[in-house]
Amino acid sequence: MDSNNKYDIQQKENFTVIKVLVEKLDTNIAPALKSELVLIAGNGEKNMIIDLSEARYCDSSGLSAILVANRLCKNSKGTFVLTGLQTAVERLITISQLDTVLNIKDNLDDSEHFIMQELSKES
Repeated sequence: MDSNNKYDIQQKENFTVIKVLVEKLDTNIAPALKSELVLIAGNGEKNMIIDLSEARYCDSSGLSAILVANRLCKNSKGTFVLTGLQTAVERLITISQLDTVLNIKDNLDDSEHFIMQELSKES
């Protein structure tokens, strides 16, 4: 799995964390990220966290990748969380009114806690 250090994928027990390691989530990385998300979901992962704490910029293709992750998790009745939003990215998500659709948490700890809460509702 060579992502050219554009993102880092950590498989945890109940979810997968995808940390974007570049400042721009744009057309240079979004298509590869999307196919990675599809693979992760194809392997049976229902819960994903995308950590954008390193990303200072996001364009429509980046948003599209985020929405792919959200849809994949929804389709498998899992939970998707977006975390670590920088000001410009947060603004874009708010303008796009995606803040009403997505689970957005301040940090990884909050995100993990949220997923564990969602999982405990199921059982």
